[in-house]
Amino acid sequence: MPSPPPPAWKRPLDRWLDGLAVERGLSPHTVAAYRRDLERLARDLADDGTDLVSATAADLSAHLRRLRRDGLAPRSVRRALSSIRSFYAHRVDVGERQDDPAVNLLPPRLLRQLPKVLSETEVEKLLAAPDVDEPRGLRDKAMIELLYATGLRVSELVGLKLAHLQGIASNRDGDREIDFLIVPGKGSKERVVPVGEQAVAWLQRYLAEVRPALARGRHEVVFVNRLGDGLTRQGFWKILKGYAGEAGLRREEVSPHVLRHSFATHLLEHGADLRAVQMMLGHADVSTTQIYTHIHEARLKSLYDSHHPRA
Repeated sequence: MPSPPPPAWKRPLDRWLDGLAVERGLSPHTVAAYRRDLERLARDLADDGTDLVSATAADLSAHLRRLRRDGLAPRSVRRALSSIRSFYAHRVDVGERQDDPAVNLLPPRLLRQLPKVLSETEVEKLLAAPDVDEPRGLRDKAMIELLYATGLRVSELVGLKLAHLQGIASNRDGDREIDFLIVPGKGSKERVVPVGEQAVAWLQRYLAEVRPALARGRHEVVFVNRLGDGLTRQGFWKILKGYAGEAGLRREEVSPHVLRHSFATHLLEHGADLRAVQMMLGHADVSTTQIYTHIHEARLKSLYDSHHPRA
């Protein structure tokens, strides 16, 4: 028994996909993604009694709604819409359709995932984890205190040099009084970041009691390892994860960037100005910093839902 003929939409789809590979030089992976999106559309349309060639705007809109209803991620729905738009725009360009049924289709909104932050109680547990009676613990305590006090990126933290510790006056005992940091950030830009009293106190102890014996005057990097070399980002990640476990926190939910998020969120929760937080974080655009206002709102909503008797 002869096999049934291919559906009418198969030939124009294959011709278009071949053109993507040959004329536009798209990778096999990209072409395969287009094929999956459009063959899924074709099967969906066939269930409704129509096909890829003659589909209307209403047909395509119903397909996108079905994808969302079936739980497909918004990003995947947007990619499917891109495939659909490209296919029908091509059919109009080559004269195989007079109208473009996909031209007015709207993509689903991509909800920005809120970054993970620690509560103030969790931060306190993390800060209490290092054993400050040991040189390594005192160094680690100073680093974690400074990271939470300033919101530095981990690359900025391990790249700090003594010259970046500003507002410094030396008395006869050689103590350093640190008011703020000059942080070299992205794109060779510098920013000024104030440092709180507690972080300053731990940093001063580290500089006076631990660093001289480790660094031995070989370089100007602030935080050094037991060999006297500068700490790496990966090294500090491991250090922080270790203390997260000791503090009873989930190791996978604690990272230098989570502390940066926590710094910004806690400042805003205590009434800090958004523009000031933007400057301290080194964000070029305030819209990047505004994500932390959404975290604050989400935390307030959670608090309300948990505790209000009529929530």
